[in-house]
Amino acid sequence: MALEERARSCLLRFRHRLEQDIKPSYLMDHMISDGVMTVDEEEKIRTKPTRKDQSAALLELLLMKDNRAYISFYNSLIKESYDDLAHLLREDLPSIFCEAHKSSSDSATSYVQTVLSEGGVPQRPVVFVSRPELVNRVREKLYWLQKDPGWVTVFGMAGSGKSVLTAEAVRHHGLIEDCFPGGIHWLAIGQLDKPDLLVKMQSLCFRLEQSLDSQTLSRPPNSLDEAKERLRFLMLRRYPRSLLILDDIWDSTVLKAFDIHCRILLTTRNRSLTDSVSGAKYEVGVQSGLDENKGLEILALYTKMKPHGLPEEARSIVRECKGSPLVVSLIGALLKDNPNRWCYYLRQLQQKQFKRIRKSSSYDYDALDQAMAASIEVLPDEHRELYKDLTVLEKDIKIPAKVLSVLWDLEPEEVEDILQEFVDKSLLFVDSHHKPYLYYLHDLQLDFLVEQNRTQLESLHSKVVRQYQQHYRDGPPTSGDEECLYWIRFLTYHMAKANLSQELYSLMFSLDWVSTKSQIMGPAHLINDYVEYGSILDKENSEVRSQFQEFLSQNGHQLEERPFPDVVQLALSQPHNSEVYRQARLQAQDRTSTGKLYFDLVNKSGVENLSRLVIHPHQGSIYSACFSHDGTKIASCGASKTLKVFKSTSGEKLTEIQAHDDEVLCCAFSPDDHLLATCSTDRKIKVWHTERAMLLRVFEEEHEEQINHCQFTNTTKRLLLATCSNDDCMNVKLWNLNKPSSQNTMFGHFAPVSHCCFSPDDSYLSTSSNDGTIKLFQVSSANEWKTINVRDLVAENDEEVLVKCSTWTGDGKLVICAVRNAVLVFDVETSEMLLEIRTSRLSTVQYCDACPTTNLLAIAFSNYTLELWDLEANKKMADCSGHLSWVQRVQFSPDGSQLLSCSDDQTVRLWETNKVHTSSAICLKRDSNVLFNGEEIVVSAADNCNRLQVRDGRTGSVLFQSEEKSSRIRCTCMCRQPSAVVLGQEDGTVQASGLTASHVLRMIGCRIRRLLTSYRRLVLAVALCTGSVQVWRWQSGECKVLQGHKEQVRCFSLLSNSPNESRLLSWSFDGTVKVWDTETGEKLQDIEAHRGTILGCHVSPDGCLFATTSADKTAKLWHCESWQCAYTLNGHQDCVRSCRFSWDSQRLATGDDNGEIRLWSVKDGSLLKICCPDSKDGMDSLHGGWVTDLHFSPDNSLLVSTGGYIKWWNVEKGEALQTFYPTGSALKKVHVSSDFSTFVTIDNIGILYILQRVA
Repeated sequence: MALEERARSCLLRFRHRLEQDIKPSYLMDHMISDGVMTVDEEEKIRTKPTRKDQSAALLELLLMKDNRAYISFYNSLIKESYDDLAHLLREDLPSIFCEAHKSSSDSATSYVQTVLSEGGVPQRPVVFVSRPELVNRVREKLYWLQKDPGWVTVFGMAGSGKSVLTAEAVRHHGLIEDCFPGGIHWLAIGQLDKPDLLVKMQSLCFRLEQSLDSQTLSRPPNSLDEAKERLRFLMLRRYPRSLLILDDIWDSTVLKAFDIHCRILLTTRNRSLTDSVSGAKYEVGVQSGLDENKGLEILALYTKMKPHGLPEEARSIVRECKGSPLVVSLIGALLKDNPNRWCYYLRQLQQKQFKRIRKSSSYDYDALDQAMAASIEVLPDEHRELYKDLTVLEKDIKIPAKVLSVLWDLEPEEVEDILQEFVDKSLLFVDSHHKPYLYYLHDLQLDFLVEQNRTQLESLHSKVVRQYQQHYRDGPPTSGDEECLYWIRFLTYHMAKANLSQELYSLMFSLDWVSTKSQIMGPAHLINDYVEYGSILDKENSEVRSQFQEFLSQNGHQLEERPFPDVVQLALSQPHNSEVYRQARLQAQDRTSTGKLYFDLVNKSGVENLSRLVIHPHQGSIYSACFSHDGTKIASCGASKTLKVFKSTSGEKLTEIQAHDDEVLCCAFSPDDHLLATCSTDRKIKVWHTERAMLLRVFEEEHEEQINHCQFTNTTKRLLLATCSNDDCMNVKLWNLNKPSSQNTMFGHFAPVSHCCFSPDDSYLSTSSNDGTIKLFQVSSANEWKTINVRDLVAENDEEVLVKCSTWTGDGKLVICAVRNAVLVFDVETSEMLLEIRTSRLSTVQYCDACPTTNLLAIAFSNYTLELWDLEANKKMADCSGHLSWVQRVQFSPDGSQLLSCSDDQTVRLWETNKVHTSSAICLKRDSNVLFNGEEIVVSAADNCNRLQVRDGRTGSVLFQSEEKSSRIRCTCMCRQPSAVVLGQEDGTVQASGLTASHVLRMIGCRIRRLLTSYRRLVLAVALCTGSVQVWRWQSGECKVLQGHKEQVRCFSLLSNSPNESRLLSWSFDGTVKVWDTETGEKLQDIEAHRGTILGCHVSPDGCLFATTSADKTAKLWHCESWQCAYTLNGHQDCVRSCRFSWDSQRLATGDDNGEIRLWSVKDGSLLKICCPDSKDGMDSLHGGWVTDLHFSPDNSLLVSTGGYIKWWNVEKGEALQTFYPTGSALKKVHVSSDFSTFVTIDNIGILYILQRVA
């Protein structure tokens, strides 16, 4: 693109003067920074002997360059204070994108208008003054985004016209066509908290997706992380080479949410915001005010006069406005209607009638106050009062006319006319791209209104509430439009500001409001309301406030799902004494009369949620989490390669850092909490400033393998950082942050070191290694003090022993280590082992931590739990369940009142130490058996201590408990007459327990998979892992062995429930079904049923058919007389895991591993319905997991299914009627009472659920 002719002529015309005055070295620095000159070109010019020769060479080079070089040269002159020379070039400034076939009129083409309108770019103001030099500078920077992503920052003070300038810069055909063919997308930000930011990002994602095929529309993202990833996908894949404009950014944390490697322009008051994000960065500064000529031009346009014809007062008005485009426009709008009031408005500006709101602010409050006061004064009296009502609006909030129609009790059309009057007088702004139009105040205008009406704020907010109550007396709006969103979002805000405490109590202590607001806005806004207005609500009833807040905290992840869950059903799991439960129970009873299904959790005491706070900070496993030393913050890191810091009280994120190039294995606070250290598998140690999220130091040369752990000293007296790694020899190091390399290397371990820990007084450092030892080093000298050989205490022969970690008691007298499935306690002085805590768990100890203030020890396990032990009493005090995967780390808070744990399940949980109870220690295994006898419910299952328990389901009382077994209990079954319970063990032992003493029935010597009793005939069938089934009478000891399967027997079933039935079906991993006579042991039939493993089988109630399901993705129906296949049922896309006949034998339900349930006609094998709930997301099963069990109601109208949760279905319509979400997941089976009113299941973390249908 060649230099424009008029620009070339200008350079030639003033060439001599430029050569005389400029200093090329200063100017070339700026031009190189702008990318219009190379370093080689600069070097050639610098070789010239004199400054004048250098100037001539620079101008000669400039004449061979393009328009961008001319503009860069012009800007360089301004920056180096050559204002007089810059003035000579100004009139001939080119438009950097002008070409022969494109003129400045391109900006008005329909193509540009369409692109900008679709992207939400604000229209050009009615009164518009061109600022070509600034517009061209913005366009010049945008040109650098043509090939690569990056950031352009337009910065300046409020009211300086950044937004108008930015909108004008992109209003150009050539720019859009050459650089951003994917479109221009505008998003107004302002001051936002996390929930509001999420709403903004959801809106942007919706807008971007709306332009695509409707089939690509998906549910709104539920979190900032998900919204960021959705936006990244849309901008990179669907809208490549598009520009995202973020208008009015206040906070770098907001900006990080848009750090998605795309092309972004932002307007802001703070030019340093982009320091926190990655990518190329360019800046354009906007001076704080217009120059005098531009200010006069605005006044001339409003008054329809020529600038040179304006009265002398015009210049004084511009000076009093300090060049603020906003204030000049306000005065211009007044003069438009009152052209003879120049002197009057000048006096208004010169008189200081209102005190400054914030003296330290960058706003021009004095000038604004006068302009605003004068603008409001000319309104009609009735309109002046209406404008005062706008004082109650929050900053950066746009509202539709309908909201003000309710507030003012006027017709919407009349309201729109009034608002247009405000817009015409620059008292209000309108977003005309949105339909319906949205109106908003600039924050300068709102600050003025608040200050002017400070004494009336309460009554103004009260008016809003009263008008809402009158208009929506029948219930809140639920339409989801802009008016509805405003009322649902801000009604509580207005009530609180109006001091209407009773109205606020009634609203927020209502389950209906919880349901309405969470469905429309999501749970985040609701939780914020309970936190923000907690002090008001607690005056009425702090307990009820806590109950509602706890309900939302525990169920927030469910309330974000679409389709939206039934809030009443969720609330029925709350404690019986909770106000949330009381309201839910009443509503459930009322709705059941209309055919709705609800289920009350009978055994609520067994489902106690012990964790105070659950945080989901990362996508991926969390390897480390730690408290700050003041206890107010928590840091976490893991597989996501990020470091996050959040509040320990609420989980609100404070900082997020892309910390390493690989997994971050550990993080640690310095003793003053100003610093954070991280270490990683990338072999680097990094030290960060906690508040500024700024990298201070990197140590990357000395460790040659992954660094497993890092820890600061406990005091600042001598600040050191310890690290340990997988290096063979130099694997423990001490770092002084003021030195570029390690201060000391501690030698002694010749195998990887997994953990290091300072003693409380920082005298010693304990290290835990794969060589089976703990070593104690003196910190001052870095010499080894002593070695504790753990391997000799726990291993036989030359077994490898990995010591996972070590921790010190608060007094520094004991050191404790984790090894295998045990925790060992040693005396520091004598190295003598004082205590061994060896759990009965079939899992390893991952970590342990001693409480700094008490005798408690926390132990983390690979089987998803953590335990609290009293070291002095050698007694387990609590067993905390809730994690859904390995617990990687535990730590007490500095005062010992709280405990945090982090896990591979991507969560950090906080526990209150004094609120976890030993009653929570018992959890059950999912292989269970249940007997229903009227109102009585009896449950048998093995517990986590490998004991068989028989419980009263309603009361939770233990009816029978066996001794702890040495071999794992694999299965259990019960019979009524005689009353007995039988268990089968891993080692092949079958044991029966009845009303008399327990006794071993038989030692089979092979792992048992399944037990089945035929109650009246006292027959027990046992499935073995060898592929055989044994059937025997337990009293006589008579036994039949059914041998024939080539692989393990998956399960078996009698062909009917008849007392005389002797035929047994068995199915196996070998794909066959076999029919046996249990009396003779004879094999009656051998059916090659499927090509894959048979996963399920069921016999029809009439005994005519049986069904099989298989890993080959098919189900089959078989005749019981001919043993021939009647129908093959195709259609499932995954393994078909379960099946069940209806009680009338007319339908068959099948469920697969993708969560899909299909209903088939038994008569002809045709597909009747597909029960398919909406997917939570593209990666999740439709049922939250495999469909593992199915049951029809006695009248065959309902179906219940289990997977990740329990669902009830309308059989005729195939529609979901209700869902119950357990705390855990992966339900194996649901036991159903004969009247279909009671349902019993156990989840994967051992919680028993007994659900009773609400009548």
